Amino acid sequence: MQDKIEGYVEHIVYRNEENGYTVLNLTVDGSEVTCVGTFQSVHEGEYMEAEGEYTEHPTYGQQFRASVSRIKIPQGGMALERYLGSGAVKGIGAALAARIVRRFGEDTLRIMEEEPERLAEIKGISERKAREIGEQMIEKAQMQNAMIFLAQYGISLNLGIKIYNQYQDSLYRVLKENPYKLAEDIQGVGFRIADEIAGRIGIRVDSEYRVKSGLYYVLSQAAAQGHLYLPKQELLYRTGELLGIESDILDKYLMDMAIDRRIVLKEEKRPGQEPSVIVYTSQAYYLELNTARMLQELNLVCTEEEEGVRRKIERIEKESGIVLDEGQRQAVAKAAENGLMILTGGPGTGKTTTINTMIRYFEGEGLEIALAAPTGRAAKRMTEATGHEASTVHRLLELSGAVDESSANVRFERNAENPLEADVIIVDEMSMVDIHLMHALLLAVVPGTRLILVGDMHQLPSVGPGSVLKDMIQSGAFPVVELATIFRQARESDIVVNAHKIQKGEKVRLDNKSRDFFFLKRQEIPVIQKVILTLISRKLPPYVGAAPQEIQVLTPMRKGPLGVERLNELLQKYLNPPAAGKPEKETGSGIFRQGDKVMQVKNNYQLEWEVRDSHGIALQKGMGVFNGDLGVITSINPYAELLTVLYDENRSVDYTFKQLDELELAYATTIHKAQGSEYPAVIIPLLGGPRMLMTRNLLYTAVTRARKCVVITGSQETFQAMIENEMEENRYTTLAERIREAGEIRKQKEER
Repeated sequence: MQDKIEGYVEHIVYRNEENGYTVLNLTVDGSEVTCVGTFQSVHEGEYMEAEGEYTEHPTYGQQFRASVSRIKIPQGGMALERYLGSGAVKGIGAALAARIVRRFGEDTLRIMEEEPERLAEIKGISERKAREIGEQMIEKAQMQNAMIFLAQYGISLNLGIKIYNQYQDSLYRVLKENPYKLAEDIQGVGFRIADEIAGRIGIRVDSEYRVKSGLYYVLSQAAAQGHLYLPKQELLYRTGELLGIESDILDKYLMDMAIDRRIVLKEEKRPGQEPSVIVYTSQAYYLELNTARMLQELNLVCTEEEEGVRRKIERIEKESGIVLDEGQRQAVAKAAENGLMILTGGPGTGKTTTINTMIRYFEGEGLEIALAAPTGRAAKRMTEATGHEASTVHRLLELSGAVDESSANVRFERNAENPLEADVIIVDEMSMVDIHLMHALLLAVVPGTRLILVGDMHQLPSVGPGSVLKDMIQSGAFPVVELATIFRQARESDIVVNAHKIQKGEKVRLDNKSRDFFFLKRQEIPVIQKVILTLISRKLPPYVGAAPQEIQVLTPMRKGPLGVERLNELLQKYLNPPAAGKPEKETGSGIFRQGDKVMQVKNNYQLEWEVRDSHGIALQKGMGVFNGDLGVITSINPYAELLTVLYDENRSVDYTFKQLDELELAYATTIHKAQGSEYPAVIIPLLGGPRMLMTRNLLYTAVTRARKCVVITGSQETFQAMIENEMEENRYTTLAERIREAGEIRKQKEER
């Protein structure tokens, strides 16, 4: 049974206008009650009725947590004066409120709503001001009515505010005609929420709106899995499963969607296969098409004399005291002679030395060089390895925000109208770059600029859609140099040697005679968990000279006793236990505690960060925190409902408690999330798992994340099975084909 309270809003302590979350003081029967909840619209002086329950806050004592509330129309002259004079109606202060109530008495609110022009009878109110007050009263009433209307369909106040702000008066029409429009227009409303609302409203299961929205949703979900299109039959099957209707009745809607330019249907002919129809969202199709075109525009041959290039490389070798192998020399020469080239190779093959030689070469030519990588950690590593400042690709392109939280609608200051001014751009960790980021980068690069792309094609593909590096190499359209020789120094590391063995599918010795690659054979889950705790808390920190928080547990899975979620619970308990004076915040998924290691789990282009001095004053500001960024919780303020995380480069980010679903504990992370990062030591638990997941390139990626030490614990059989499992994530992309097509078109133009 819920409690019910009512009284005047005395003071608003905190309000988030975006979602309506408010902390306020309510005067109830002469006593002040702290009331918290999501309120559609509230002002000091208003009379509020609320339902909910009393709770005990550890810091602020008793609070009333409201689940339902409404503003009641005040009764009586004094109450009306108080309400109008509180600021609830803009432009009316205490003195003016008193004059209005004296003039119209208990009829005041009706006059304001129905005959606002009469307010001009009051001294101090012009006809214009009277109209403005009337408009405010109408808007308040409309919003109140809208919330009541939405509530009957089970729509929460928080979501209701978003819907009202988006559609205003037209929300009734939108909801009754096509509630699926909500999924397109409002961030946070996916197909499933819209479908639930549609079901309550009574929209038919085979409604045209539902079918089209379902088809588009399935394509969007495929993008989240890395695909840029789906074969038509697969799309129809997946949509039929989702909607619970026969897939053969869906086909007719595809042509309508193609005519409306929401999708692109294309016949694809593959060698040795029957032609088949594939389906893209329009955005994905043109993204690939334009990326291919821009890559071909950069694919120029530079007028460099071959012998001259060779002599310059030799001089750099002599001056810097290094000896390049033939592959490295070839890579530097191709970088000098071509507008676009790709450098690939595994660990220990000298990619860093090659990049450094390229930098010296281009500096000798007086060219301006920009270095970038997809993540903050990868950029930091690049800076340390080259001695030249590297930034994230987002910072290089000067991220200015996003229309919403999707990578598809990101805005950069650097673009076709305001291109990058560098003569040479070198991008590392290219396997992590998805099609959206690649497209944004290419828009900002003018033909004539040298673009050098560096990466390991055997690593996992990007988190976002596409497999850009792999497709570019497979297209055969660009100069590619693959470094294969493992250098003497690198050969001394079993991490490097074994990584290459894994990549080639060769057997790895597990006799533990190594100094940096260990296998601890364990078969029982509790024993493996105990081993992980012992390694991270006692054994590894002194061995690699790092703090326990710097050592990373990498696991293939999220769920299960050796998955991310369970391991994080255990590791938090041992590495950052609760203590007096250490604030924490409980969420639906667990507990965040000051000092916890956390990870951002989605791209948020609108999240602001600051670099602060010791007094908390902002020295630098920027936008954007990205999927995979690691940080530490430095403070939790329950009163302001803020949690602060310190990321690499001393970037401090404040999260509201409503945003905590963007964070998760990161003592253990999935191997996918560790791409582009490097740690002093990694611990990898392996004890069975789905064959589709337990692959060679997953193991290879995990092992290559370690700088000084790899410890694998679990089953030798699982380890060996992963080496033998060559399955790779099959992504539906056609970038390689589009690159070849763009090359043909360019060739034809040149021949004319």
